[in-house]
Amino acid sequence: MSPRKRYFEGIGLRLLAVFLMTAMSAAVHGAAETAPIGQIMFWRSAVALIPICLYMVWRKEFPGTLRTRRPWLHVTRSLLGAVSMGASFLSLAYLPVANAQALAYLAPVLVLPLAALLLRETLTSSVVIAVLLGFCGVLFLLWDAFAVPGEGAIIGVLAGLAYAFTMAFVRVHTKTMTLTESSSSIAFYFAIVSALVGLGTLPLGWIPLDGRLFGWLMIAGLLGGVGHIVSNEAVARAPVGALAPFEFTGLIWALGFDLLIFSTVPGGVGIAGAVAITLAALMVSFFVPPSGRSAR
Repeated sequence: MSPRKRYFEGIGLRLLAVFLMTAMSAAVHGAAETAPIGQIMFWRSAVALIPICLYMVWRKEFPGTLRTRRPWLHVTRSLLGAVSMGASFLSLAYLPVANAQALAYLAPVLVLPLAALLLRETLTSSVVIAVLLGFCGVLFLLWDAFAVPGEGAIIGVLAGLAYAFTMAFVRVHTKTMTLTESSSSIAFYFAIVSALVGLGTLPLGWIPLDGRLFGWLMIAGLLGGVGHIVSNEAVARAPVGALAPFEFTGLIWALGFDLLIFSTVPGGVGIAGAVAITLAALMVSFFVPPSGRSAR
């Protein structure tokens, strides 16, 4: 496959992954209205193993792909990913989906210098300009986050910032792992570790599952499992820095989920941020040529 074709395939996979993970975030937001974060982490991760294992069977990778000579890379990546997941879910528990998503979009901005420093990827001026434009759109959404009254909003904002910081390192870590590890094995071990971390919170108190909560948790797990695989496949096909601006398109979906599911009406500031973020993604799509290293 030509580098150019792999590049655009990576973009398409990233766009799909963003939709799936944003839909997962909406399900987590619904579950977090009643369930504790640890319980959500367990169910999201445990249920995600279903599509992950089916994917490995379909690709005839199970169980062979689970053998690895670099187990500690999986351990460190999975533990850091579990911390990142917990911070993300905590943010979603206290903020609307769009505001939590806006905070999460600081991660692609942080990925750019990390990708250049650790992976030696080349950042074109168009990529930098596009990400800065998207970051300006994020700032508009942050204004709404701080406008939410009460102490919960502060907790949500701090958790969102923690998620952005840790996720930046997770993505760069994942990029280096795709050189030797399959995306399905990365997703599998991450789900196992995250489920164990979530299960460890059982003594702190879980709540009984009713039909509505069970539905939210199942949706979150299935979408999270599929989205994680698609996201890793995207990173394996295109430079991390080039994919970063496409993360911003998820904010459009987040605003839609807030409106249609949770009856949260976006204001003019939110719409302005969504427009800026969309322009950033379109700029990269049309003006950035394929560049950088492909993982495999």
